[in-house]
Amino acid sequence: MAASHHLDPGLLLLLLLACWRTPAMVGGTVPAAPVNVSVTQLRAHSAMVTWNIPQGDTVIGYSISQQRQDGLMQRSIREVNTSSRWCVLWDLDEDTHYSVQVQSVGLHGDSQPSRPVHFRTLERTDHYPAGVLDHNEPAMEGLGMTPHLQTGELLIITTVLLLWAAVIALFCRQYDIIKDNDSNGTKEKAKRPLVQASSSYYNTSAGSSPIYHNGAVRSSRLHRASSSISIIRV
Repeated sequence: MAASHHLDPGLLLLLLLACWRTPAMVGGTVPAAPVNVSVTQLRAHSAMVTWNIPQGDTVIGYSISQQRQDGLMQRSIREVNTSSRWCVLWDLDEDTHYSVQVQSVGLHGDSQPSRPVHFRTLERTDHYPAGVLDHNEPAMEGLGMTPHLQTGELLIITTVLLLWAAVIALFCRQYDIIKDNDSNGTKEKAKRPLVQASSSYYNTSAGSSPIYHNGAVRSSRLHRASSSISIIRV
């Protein structure tokens, strides 16, 4: 005779509750969905998504779902161990409508997706709004890409190049002056022996002493004169 055993409904409920553990029962909760999600710095092929985290949530990363509104493309971006509140969307198609949603990554799971945000990329012929991406443009983290140089960086590079050009020009000018001085000094040294020989020639002639003979004084003959001059005392 087989014995049948029936479980008490209350005992069965307790067993189900023991097997079903929620994140709150294990000591943590998932964060709330990000707020204030917006898309800024629109370009023909890129855009930047920014958002805020509700106060008090422990967030270790984010997850972004991006898709074209025509459904031809979907992309997911996930970053952990970061406190960033923005992300650059790259490799977009120009003049195309997209939608994006953001989720916060917590220690015990991901939050609910934020409300979808719709935007349209610009055309290449569109003029960018003044100052939109010229200042505080974020780097493209984890994408292996570098943004365009900012206006401040271009000014610094231009200033450094101008300073180097001025230093090189000053060095060349000083080098030419030194070279000219050396050339003039060499010419002076080449002319100096001739001048000394001429002066010694005239000094010897002028410094010769007169010759006294029979009450007359006759000067020494000048090398350059062919006749002699006599002076007779009366």
